[in-house]
Amino acid sequence: MNKRKSISELVLLALEKTIDGSIRMEDFLNNPHYYAYGGRWGYPLKKSTLAIVLRRLRERGLIDFVGSTALIFKLTDSGKDKALWVKMTELEEKWDGKWRIIIWDIPEKRREVRNLLRGKLKKLGFRQFQKSVWGSKKNCTKILRKFIKQIGIEDWVMVIESENIGDITEIKRSLK
Repeated sequence: MNKRKSISELVLLALEKTIDGSIRMEDFLNNPHYYAYGGRWGYPLKKSTLAIVLRRLRERGLIDFVGSTALIFKLTDSGKDKALWVKMTELEEKWDGKWRIIIWDIPEKRREVRNLLRGKLKKLGFRQFQKSVWGSKKNCTKILRKFIKQIGIEDWVMVIESENIGDITEIKRSLK
């Protein structure tokens, strides 16, 4: 993994894990292992490297700075979305025997959000069973529900977790 990208992901995931969504720069520099996702970081970061990463994340609209006396940074809404999808892509691949099925009936006036959801599901490796029915073996129910609520489509989307739906070929045969 590219070091610059992994530090960016570390910053996003660390902020996503905090209660109020903010971290003092000094705390993060001196104790990145406290914030590390998956325990990858056990050593202090260089201040110059972190400064470059923070500048890029801010330019991309993923973080913002708060506070006037101390340098404190926090996630923006776009940053929360990005952190959520970084977590999804890093989920353990070992299957727990459950399928995660997403079913939706999003109105035409919300077409852009429907397309956003479909695009995210494709990137995550979900398979399409029907036009608005998708499934995956990834253990991502909580993260998906959080994302669905975040973009305001919870009234039209259902996330189901089930052990008893059969395999993909069986499902596709029954859908024809």
